[in-house]
Amino acid sequence: MKYKYMLDCETTAIDLVNMTLFFLVCLLDQQSWQTQIQGGSRQSPIDIRSSESVHDPQLTPLSISYDPSDCLQIWNNGYSFLVEFDDSKDNSVVSGGPLENHYKLKQFHFHWGAENNRGSEHTINSLVYPAELHLVHWNAEKFRTFDEAIFSENGLAVIGVFLKLGRKHDGLQKLVNALPAVKYKDSTVEFSNFDPSCMIPSCLDYWTYPGSLTTPPQTESVTWVIMKKPIEFGDDQLSAFRSLLFTPFGEKLENMVDNFRQQQPLMNRVVRATILQ
Repeated sequence: MKYKYMLDCETTAIDLVNMTLFFLVCLLDQQSWQTQIQGGSRQSPIDIRSSESVHDPQLTPLSISYDPSDCLQIWNNGYSFLVEFDDSKDNSVVSGGPLENHYKLKQFHFHWGAENNRGSEHTINSLVYPAELHLVHWNAEKFRTFDEAIFSENGLAVIGVFLKLGRKHDGLQKLVNALPAVKYKDSTVEFSNFDPSCMIPSCLDYWTYPGSLTTPPQTESVTWVIMKKPIEFGDDQLSAFRSLLFTPFGEKLENMVDNFRQQQPLMNRVVRATILQ
């Protein structure tokens, strides 16, 4: 499994140790990282029980601002396809809500199932959606690089959006049209002028909790913001996701499906909500 990791001249010894561990984890095959439990106290994903979430009147609406010109490319990394953004500027950021700082958008990706009865990583009262979008941001006020933020408390903020089958999603279609170019693992294609805001529900109510990345290195550095309302997309659009491959060109074909991690125990964490359930 291929992962992008950039080193700079200011990388510390601790960073290098962490990165070594990161690469060792990434040697795991797909099934291993999906089922592996790191033994931490705030792993993700979880089942959100709406009746047990705590209404927090201090939670404000998220402030989301994305610049379509920051969109760079699509990359099939062997577990999903990542739409990557230029994070050298402050054009595509999220703030407010449970976040104390501004977080830059790094990439977004999806998780989905082979069948319509599974796919999302988070569930709501055990309700599963066929797909889930993750918009991954990093805290640029506290950390110098995305790589540093991955291993740090409050380093990342991930917005989760559920997708349910229904009407074709017009905004998503441009992305779907580009997917054949990244059918195989490790393939990339230039992809520009895409605004992820089209995939944010019009209702901005959310749940939030402290958690982890759901893919290697599964570090507990994430503030999760799970939107309460799903967006709709079409059967053909989901089929386009399922047509991608886990495997590189020339190897045995293995369709990219069921690329979600098993759920983790909530333990003693509190899930906060913007409205009383």
